[in-house]
Amino acid sequence: MKIEQIYTGCLAQGAYYIESNGEVAIIDPLREVQNYIDKAQSDNAKIKYIFETHFHADFVSGHVTLAEKTGAKIVYGPTAKTNFDAIIAEDNQVFQLGDITITALHTPGHTMESTCYLLKDKEGKDHAIFSGDTLFLGDVGRPDLAQKGDITEADLAGFLYDSLRTKVMTLADDVIVYPAHGAGSACGKNLSKETVGTIGNQKETNYALRADMTKEEFIKEVTDGLLPPPAYFPLNVKLNKEGYKDIDDVIETSTKPLSAKEFEFIANETGAIILDVRHQTEFIKGFIPQSIFIGIDGGFAPWVGALIKDINQPILLVSPEGREEEVITRLSRVGFDNVLGYLDGSFETWQKAGNEIDTLESISAETLSDKIENNEPVFDVRKPGEYASEHIKVAESTPLDFLNDHITEFPKKDKFYIHCAGGYRSVIAASILKARGFHNVVDVAGGYGAIKKTDIDRTAAVCPSTLK
Repeated sequence: MKIEQIYTGCLAQGAYYIESNGEVAIIDPLREVQNYIDKAQSDNAKIKYIFETHFHADFVSGHVTLAEKTGAKIVYGPTAKTNFDAIIAEDNQVFQLGDITITALHTPGHTMESTCYLLKDKEGKDHAIFSGDTLFLGDVGRPDLAQKGDITEADLAGFLYDSLRTKVMTLADDVIVYPAHGAGSACGKNLSKETVGTIGNQKETNYALRADMTKEEFIKEVTDGLLPPPAYFPLNVKLNKEGYKDIDDVIETSTKPLSAKEFEFIANETGAIILDVRHQTEFIKGFIPQSIFIGIDGGFAPWVGALIKDINQPILLVSPEGREEEVITRLSRVGFDNVLGYLDGSFETWQKAGNEIDTLESISAETLSDKIENNEPVFDVRKPGEYASEHIKVAESTPLDFLNDHITEFPKKDKFYIHCAGGYRSVIAASILKARGFHNVVDVAGGYGAIKKTDIDRTAAVCPSTLK
């Protein structure tokens, strides 16, 4: 038996490759599937099943394409409804895979069809549970994404409480837990950086699995402090239910090199967003006016989904040379398939053509200290929890996720300063603000990490868990 976790940091997502005696199961695959096919071929094995723990909201799964290319059967839990052929498993239905078995455990709560998969070894002993978004390490799945009709987030939280206590916590302490996500995912609020654990460890450390916790306490705790989900989530769910284009076709269609003249013409004719994915230090020095920065080397795909929102939005790319296909692939992972092309030769091509460029003013944390003394406004675009735990005393909280909700708070004429933790998110925010006419925005290089090394007056550090 072989179990391999295939973890994608940008999405904080774990897919799983399981092989036994020539048969393979894939759990929650990414949209680009060739890697799984190659692994099976190298093991002289055949992919038999594709298990989906639920209809994912934060990424487009590879289940449809993988089934088409291999003939493997897609498996969902009870109540799932799809527009493609799939096995809708019954609760406790057993699937044979070589010398081992995988049992579907229906665990509604995160969504109604949410299902964990329990792997038993060839001796029939419980070995591992693939817990999807039902159980994370340090947290459980948020219960607000599948509200429908009369079902509320409190109802879903109650279902999750029952699922955990009747299906998951009854397992032996040594059973391995393989979750669908780790820290950085928007599918939970307190996920651990670890990506593999055990039932016993989670009983000891996960706040949601306390033995003495009542259902009412559970509902209150798992629903407390939930931020609104990113706007692209329902659109990804729709793709996962109904199907989507083969990612190879998307890459072929989207990987179009464009001259500066062609790039400008398409931008003007289509209303496409110009998405600049270079490093923030390069973007600051010069960029195409009205373009939006979201760097490929940060939390790229989730930020695209959170800030651009409409997966059908036409996009033109300014990318580091040689990384265009990587960018298009990562956009497609979250359903953004409408890339019209990329600037051939990157930003230098635009400059050589003599076209207008824009720049972003950026100052050091040390210089910010002088600005604060002059009462110039500062805005913190980190997440609310980061701000609550520690911040510049005079800074206002305007989280990047909800920048649109704070637009009226930024000065129209006077200079103002924005920072994040390290400099990535603040440049994203600044690019959006500049595109909306706020040319008086100034970035603070190095973010709060650099600010902490100055004498700028800050609040005392507080652990976020003590703020509840």
